[in-house]
Amino acid sequence: MGFSRRDFVKASVLGAVAAGVGSQAKEDPRTSQAHPAASDSRAPQAYSAASDSCAPQANSPKLPIIVCANNGFAYLESAFAFLKSGGDTLDAALQVVKGPEDDPEDDSVGLGGLPNEEGIVELDACCMHGPSRRAGSVGGVRNIKNVSLVAKAVMRHTGHVMLVGEGAERFAVAMGFPRENLLTEHSRKIWMLWKEFHSNNDWWGPGIADPSWQPPVLKPEGRPQSELWKQRVRKMQARATEIDIPAEHQMAAIRKVLFPPSGTIHCSALNGKGEISGCTTTSGLAFKLPGRCGDSPIIGAGCYTDQDIGSAGATGSGEENIKVAGAHTIVENMRHGMSPQEAGMDALKRIVRNYNGDMNKLRFMDMTYYVLRTDGAYAGVSLWQGYSTGNPHKIAVHDGRLRAEETVSLYKGWSQEFPPVPELP
Repeated sequence: MGFSRRDFVKASVLGAVAAGVGSQAKEDPRTSQAHPAASDSRAPQAYSAASDSCAPQANSPKLPIIVCANNGFAYLESAFAFLKSGGDTLDAALQVVKGPEDDPEDDSVGLGGLPNEEGIVELDACCMHGPSRRAGSVGGVRNIKNVSLVAKAVMRHTGHVMLVGEGAERFAVAMGFPRENLLTEHSRKIWMLWKEFHSNNDWWGPGIADPSWQPPVLKPEGRPQSELWKQRVRKMQARATEIDIPAEHQMAAIRKVLFPPSGTIHCSALNGKGEISGCTTTSGLAFKLPGRCGDSPIIGAGCYTDQDIGSAGATGSGEENIKVAGAHTIVENMRHGMSPQEAGMDALKRIVRNYNGDMNKLRFMDMTYYVLRTDGAYAGVSLWQGYSTGNPHKIAVHDGRLRAEETVSLYKGWSQEFPPVPELP
């Protein structure tokens, strides 16, 4: 008996699928208690500048400072030097996110991003410039790799805030951005692997938020769970070899087929004068319906910056973040006195509230927030500790010292476990 693509997508936490998805949430060992630091209302406002821990800071946070998703780590050094020398805060943040956009080996954004279900790369981005209180955004853009810069161009050269689809592409070309094929061989092969194993179903139909949705039951005909997953992975490995995916990249490709990623990068930058800006860019949910826009191009969801308060951005389950206007919610929470960590945790709890705390559904999603206040205090928070054991969510930071720090999670455990063997309980 085979599995449809939707079966695999809905089963985005293989380590938990067979562990009693029909059981009560209280019995879920991964979710029975929150992260200690996350549940304490006295949690620190910022991480320590002297260590990679979440210890309280005795002195004022350092300025300037840049925080971003960890896939921007390699680009922080040069961006920080630019910012410290007097560069504009938005331009510094754009320097960071432009790195992954230009990298064909990074399939989360820009060139080489994983495509939609038709094999076409569609990109989204937005930016907010704190000092001038302006914003720009583009969505569903094809053939233009640096959509973060296109979002800035919308902000600077039009009276609009958001352009989408063909209109956004034509605007980008008019502004001098070259058209180019964004689908690399690497991403094309992953899409081919997905197409062959999941094209019998798609993103149509009710999602997790639908009241009638039920967690998938992946144990047909009484066969052991581990045998089913091993057989599926072996078949995918064989096909990956046939389409010339190198052996060392095959398991990573298979994971992306089983867990369509929502690759994104956010960055916020604050200079010594207290000026702050933020931006978010993405290739969106892999294998999505054509035209789908997630939270990344939406001002107030994927990114929000207020010069008086701070900046926040998100990576993860875009549809869930849109429903809580996550970035705006976080900034407003800080406006009302919450620390960056408390503000982010509150936004995560709103996602949880949308599902009435039902862990049978929450285990199929994830969210990470990156928060920076105008005094330099910051935080990285996430719904789960990470995607899989040994792969925690991280926030990259540069305030004169470059480092990556693990986020503080609302729940213990992992939103995905891979590979799906040995036998699941």
